[in-house]
Amino acid sequence: MAKGFRNLNRAKPQNYGIGLLAVVGLVALTYVTMSRTAGMRFSVGGAGEFVKAEKRPMCDLSNRKSDICEADGDVRIIGKDTRMVYVAPAGSVDAQGGESWTIKPYARKWDPGSGARVREVTLKLVHGHGEDRRCSVNHTVPAMVFAVGGWTGNYFHDFVDVLVPLFETAHPFGGEVQFLIANMYPPWMDKYRPFFRKLSRYEIIEYDNDDTVRCFRHVTLGLRCTSAEDFQMEPSKSPHGYTMFDFAKFTRSVFSLERSHPLRVGEQTDKKPRLMIITRAQTRRFMNVEEIVRVAEEVGYEVVVAEGDPDISKFSRIVNSCDVLMGVHGSALTNMVFLPTNSVVIQVVPWGNLDWIAGHYFREPSKQMKLNYLEYSINEEETTLTALYPRDHAVFKDPMSLHPQNADWDTFSRIFLKEQNVKLDVRRFRSFLEHALHILKEQPRE
Repeated sequence: MAKGFRNLNRAKPQNYGIGLLAVVGLVALTYVTMSRTAGMRFSVGGAGEFVKAEKRPMCDLSNRKSDICEADGDVRIIGKDTRMVYVAPAGSVDAQGGESWTIKPYARKWDPGSGARVREVTLKLVHGHGEDRRCSVNHTVPAMVFAVGGWTGNYFHDFVDVLVPLFETAHPFGGEVQFLIANMYPPWMDKYRPFFRKLSRYEIIEYDNDDTVRCFRHVTLGLRCTSAEDFQMEPSKSPHGYTMFDFAKFTRSVFSLERSHPLRVGEQTDKKPRLMIITRAQTRRFMNVEEIVRVAEEVGYEVVVAEGDPDISKFSRIVNSCDVLMGVHGSALTNMVFLPTNSVVIQVVPWGNLDWIAGHYFREPSKQMKLNYLEYSINEEETTLTALYPRDHAVFKDPMSLHPQNADWDTFSRIFLKEQNVKLDVRRFRSFLEHALHILKEQPRE
């Protein structure tokens, strides 16, 4: 019997403060020669653990998704005034100061739409500091300064723009790091607070409204992204070899999810594997959910129908209790991160030659998380676009002509992502449900 869980699983992007300027600096109390070609030493792990970066600039601006700045010294952060200053030590090549870098510490720098919602931060080298920058608080742990504006509020972007790069950047500190966060939106922070608490033992400081002069021995400005692709990592570019599998395990630990592996079909004959059907409230909806449920139960599943839940702790437990997750392409498939290792994801790809989107956002990430991936592309008989456009329209005759590279994003998204719903041919789809069941039977033993 299908069980219903209906709620919103994503929110509209929030409108955050725009174009604020921060002056950033680092004060070195000990002699540290720092230049674009000189090496730096900075803490990336627990106490006493250091990595030496040879011949690299203070700021790495080469990544497509994010800029990141790191340096040691006496770091003075004047939060409410949105300033930090780097006072170069006497005798160093930077003693005259003047050089600066300006970044937006949010991991989607290539997207001008998201950047408009994120404060701008300038890291500037200066030769001295005034009385207004005397330390009010001396912190004994490193600091991370970043923003959570942009497209956060959209479930997919919550993960790809913030949580994944935050894991890559903060996890090496083992909880011994202080977060200073710009563009904070309290309901969003409350939703993901367990995630932040798992990465830092210290209360979050709201960067925009803090009027204390805080001093640190090490600062990281921005978030690290090892992959230019969304929802992915490149272990070869990670100082610690992190993978999306590591991120998935970490995320399950954040919400204390008990299942690390799915049901092995055939060994526990009193139980049926659980299939979650992710439904959508408005666009790309399944038009025949009851029919899909009936066929899935005939194949041998216990079925859970869910649209999502704003309570991520609650919903993650429901997802983790399932062995197969299926849904039409969309942000709700981000929930795959809560599935047990070796579970099955079935992505239903809408009409319109959308394989490139399906692969970019979910096919490759699911494989990196050590999930089994199946992809079902609907045919034109399964799309509701047949009720809106004649069969001789480009929608059916030449969908690629309406893709962003040939038309524009608004046209593409309006037709294929907003106007389209899906009525699955359950006889055709049945074989995919059977294949997923076979995968569960053949999963490797631990």
